[in-house]
Amino acid sequence: MFRFLLATFLSLGLAISATAVPPDFDRTIAPILTACLDCHTGSESKGKLDLSRKKSAFAAIEPGKLEASLLWSRVNADEMPPKKPLSAADKAALKAWIEAGASWGTDPIDSLGYSTAARAGRDWWSLQPVKKASSTEANSIDRFIQAKLKAEGLKASPEADRRTLIRRLKFDLLGLPATPEEVQAFVSDTSVDAYSKLLEKYLASPQYGERWARHWLDAVRFAESSGFETNIVRPNAWPYRDWVIQSFNEDKPYDRFVFEQLAGDTVGVDAATGFLVAGAWDAVKSPDVVLTSNQRADELHDIVSTVSSTFLGLTVGCARCHTHKFDPIPQLDYYRIKAVFAGVQHGERELRSGDDKSRAQKLELVRRNIANLEKQLEELEPLSDPAAKIPTRLPVNSLRNLDRFTALKAKFVRFEIFTTTGAEPCLDELEIFTAGAKPKNVARGAKATSSGDYPGSPDIHRLEFVNDGKYGNGRSWISNSAGRGWVILELAEAVEIDRAVWSRDREEKYRDRLATNYNLDVSLDGKTWKTVASSKDRAAVGAKLETPASLAPAERENWQKWSKQLTEARTELTELQRSNIAYVGRFTAPEMTHRLHRGDPMEKRELIAPGTLTGIGSKLVIPTDANDATRRVSLAKWIVDPANPLTARVMVNRVWQHHFSAGLVATPSDFGFNGGRPSHPELLDWLASEFVANKWSIKHLHRLIVLSKTYRQASAATADGLAKDASNRWLWRSTPRRLEAEAIRDSILAISGNLDLTTGGPGFDLFEPNTNYVKVYTPKKTFGPAEFRRMIYQQKPRMQLDDTFGVFDCPDAGQAAPKRNSSTTPLQALNLLNSPFLLQQAGFFAVRVEKEADKTSQARVHRAFQLAFQREPTEKEAAAAINLVTSQGLAALCRALLNANEFLYVD
Repeated sequence: MFRFLLATFLSLGLAISATAVPPDFDRTIAPILTACLDCHTGSESKGKLDLSRKKSAFAAIEPGKLEASLLWSRVNADEMPPKKPLSAADKAALKAWIEAGASWGTDPIDSLGYSTAARAGRDWWSLQPVKKASSTEANSIDRFIQAKLKAEGLKASPEADRRTLIRRLKFDLLGLPATPEEVQAFVSDTSVDAYSKLLEKYLASPQYGERWARHWLDAVRFAESSGFETNIVRPNAWPYRDWVIQSFNEDKPYDRFVFEQLAGDTVGVDAATGFLVAGAWDAVKSPDVVLTSNQRADELHDIVSTVSSTFLGLTVGCARCHTHKFDPIPQLDYYRIKAVFAGVQHGERELRSGDDKSRAQKLELVRRNIANLEKQLEELEPLSDPAAKIPTRLPVNSLRNLDRFTALKAKFVRFEIFTTTGAEPCLDELEIFTAGAKPKNVARGAKATSSGDYPGSPDIHRLEFVNDGKYGNGRSWISNSAGRGWVILELAEAVEIDRAVWSRDREEKYRDRLATNYNLDVSLDGKTWKTVASSKDRAAVGAKLETPASLAPAERENWQKWSKQLTEARTELTELQRSNIAYVGRFTAPEMTHRLHRGDPMEKRELIAPGTLTGIGSKLVIPTDANDATRRVSLAKWIVDPANPLTARVMVNRVWQHHFSAGLVATPSDFGFNGGRPSHPELLDWLASEFVANKWSIKHLHRLIVLSKTYRQASAATADGLAKDASNRWLWRSTPRRLEAEAIRDSILAISGNLDLTTGGPGFDLFEPNTNYVKVYTPKKTFGPAEFRRMIYQQKPRMQLDDTFGVFDCPDAGQAAPKRNSSTTPLQALNLLNSPFLLQQAGFFAVRVEKEADKTSQARVHRAFQLAFQREPTEKEAAAAINLVTSQGLAALCRALLNANEFLYVD
């Protein structure tokens, strides 16, 4: 509905009479019309009157013809807006404008884009070009901060002492406590560059990337499980995490960092595209086309929303159902970006590397070896015996299974499955061979029927694929019943057969849905059946195969040798295959993208070509027929174009936030109307321009920030400062901060002497293992060296938090978490005081102190304080600690120190 803006107009001196000079559109008329956009914008606007663009608005406006203008007649009769008609001044302005020819103004795309008190327009601060402020000062951060402090009547705090500075710097850059020896060395170093040397040391540490990758992974909703009701683990999602860590460590230019996450597959950096599919994914599909369509729409919505909020700081996702209510983002812009990602699918992909050729050769050799060993064993293996009491044949596998039986004539062959390794049975191929010296596969061309076909993904799972001679999951049949199903092949004629070969996935990319309990039946008439082979005489999957008793001594020896070699070869093949497969998304031909009425996938409207936000940054044109890679590359280049006003601002604000607890813009992923306004807009733009000018170096930003006097201030509060700026928005002191969950856990391990600094690779699990179809997360109660790595290497599940540290505001990756809360709850205190992990580590801490200090209680108390707080205890603290050690033991003191605020907080 129309909004009443008289107060705004009067404050600007805009009230005019009907006979005055025709009003300026941009300053006078645009705010009146812009305030109407809540009801009159887009194709679904009230009364079908869209005032957001010139062409549609002029359906109700006749330039120079007041009485013929529908808009004027409704406004003049006080019918628009119905509850709060325009003031006389507004009516006069609108009348004068129409009579003068209704000049639309200067907006290049003829759209209303002017900010009001109710919404942002294209003149919004974050959408304007970055102002390149120049300065001759060594560190201009201080110039901007000092100017604001002076304006607010505040004074900066003095520099913090050296112990405080090194603790703050190491926690900020590495997320780990300084050692007593590091602190002493820094305090004793009187050189003028002592602090800058320390900074460079930490920036060069491999732990730097681990610390800052955690911040990034929060912002992009990364986790290693699928979410939704099954929440199954993604065991190979970690390569994206390692790529992020490596990128920070090598100071990859941020524009390249962004590009690779959107289109890394086009430049041989496959792990980076894990960003696109880092969110939740509903793996359980349905025959219901409405549900399936909504699932796909939600998948793409997640990508559009995350890309826009992460890199642009805009909530583009809000335009899914209608034009954005608060920001200048038309609904069509949402679907333009959605079209860019229309070829992105969740799933695994092979990672390319420099040794791809040698790896492929090795894979081929291993596969040939397996095929030869299987053939040799099959020749020794007895015929299938459905009545067998003990296993005498090889266990089933997803790659290839042979069932031999006494030759007999058949026209119908039925493969019936009773149980699988999980979910509905899948067969990628069923082959039936004739008896004799030259066996022929008579399954090809046979008529196939089944118990029912899987309703989802019909492009890759159809009954006709079960005997088409083409292998792999991409051309397979899946039953419509969990764990059960059958396929019948009606041969062209009755023929003598003696064997069948079947597989779940001849490419061996998938091992789920494998038939573990089955019968192979034959018939001449399709009514009377005989079981000729079954799983009853096969060894269980993973079990040791007993040597068939019917073999001669020489054959028994060969059987045992070849079966052992086969087990080893299959293990080698699995390791080779899985080592280069990662959950980094699959890229297919883009689907057609339609605008969806109110976001409903079943209400398709016009086709939408790929593109991006109109009127922001440089103009982007992507051909309608562009392939998937071209679309993503084009968008990535548009985002990192220096002309884009958002990209650099958003990233420097993220870096600033993690050094000062709050960003210059308090909402790091929302620079729109509902987000925060910058506290120091000139500083934000200066940092953004410096960022781009210095080759998008994130480490350069760190240097600018931590070398500033602003960063090095003490944290002590003053009465004047608290009275004028209790939240420290103007940065008159350093804000004390509690460590995040990961830094707390890592610090406990570091101080206890157990922290394993092994980098990269698959993570550790803080939950008990299980193979349920719906993953059950039962927290571990005991911990060993496998769980003593940095917490960023935890195999982080979605929607499940660590039993001990999850309560410290650790995000569950259900959605992006660009800024963590810092709450104080009873559970935090209870977990640190009583959790099995803390009790265990307090014991290890005590053992370490005993090894590193003299046997006296005084020496041990001093060493414990040095390790935990990087300082000596006061006399009062030492006396109390010695009493505690004497009465309760050293572990009790260590436990108390790990629970102290001084351990958990950084000044």
